[in-house]
Amino acid sequence: MHKQNNVQIAVDLEGYVERPSGSGPFPGVLVIMEAFGVTGHIQNVCKRLAKAGFVALAPDHFHGDLIPYGSQMEKILDKLKSLKDEQLVKEVGQSLDWFDQQKDVKKGAHGIIGFCMGGRLAFLSNCRFPGRLQAAVSFYGGAIAPGTSPDRFGRIPPIGEADKMQAPIFLGYGADDQGIPGDEHARIAKTLTDLKKRYVLSVYPGAGHAFLCEERKDYSPAVEPIAWRESIEFLHANLG
Repeated sequence: MHKQNNVQIAVDLEGYVERPSGSGPFPGVLVIMEAFGVTGHIQNVCKRLAKAGFVALAPDHFHGDLIPYGSQMEKILDKLKSLKDEQLVKEVGQSLDWFDQQKDVKKGAHGIIGFCMGGRLAFLSNCRFPGRLQAAVSFYGGAIAPGTSPDRFGRIPPIGEADKMQAPIFLGYGADDQGIPGDEHARIAKTLTDLKKRYVLSVYPGAGHAFLCEERKDYSPAVEPIAWRESIEFLHANLG
C-alpha cells in the first residue's frame, strides 16, 4: 500500500483510503478485497470510487499479506480456510467506526462493495450491520447460497441471515462464471424476494468470474464499464 494512503483503522487493523477532492462531507464506501489482499486492483477501485464522490476505505483483512494473481489455487484456498467470519465482521465494524470519526464522511451514508471473497463478506455485513449500512454491492461473491451448509470451507452461508438485512443490495455476476452457477443466483433471488428485501441482481453475458479485475485473466473490458456504471448509480441513489 502507498504510505500516504495508509490509515490506522484500529489498533490491529490498517487500511487504504482514497478521498474525493473538496471538503465534503461525502458518503463513505468500504471496499472489501478479493482473496489476494489490498492489491493494486483494490487500490484502483478506491480511486475510482473517490472520483465518483465517495470516501473509499479498503480494510486490510490480510494484515499486510499479498497473494500474487496467478498463484496456485492451493495457496489461495489455504488462506481462505484460515479466515473466520467473526473476525472479518469485527474488522468491518471497526472500519465503520473509523468512518464515524471522519469529518469528511457523511453521517448515515455508509456503503460497502466487495469482490469474490469480499462479495460474500459484503452480503454478510449487510446482514450484520442493519442501520449502519445504507447500501451494499456484491460482485461475484461466492458461497452466499451454495446449497449446502456448511460450505466447503466450513462456513455457514450468509443467505441464512438475510432476514436481518435492511439496506438494499446490488449483486453482480458473470454469466460464464463456472464457480457461481445460475441455480445459486436463483436461491438468492427467491430468498430475498420471499423476505421482501430490496435488491438488484445483474448478470453480465460474456463475463467469467473476476470480470472487473484488470489484473486477472477473466477481466472483461467490454463488461467493466457497464457493471461500474450500474453499481455506482446504485450507490449514489442510496447514499446520496
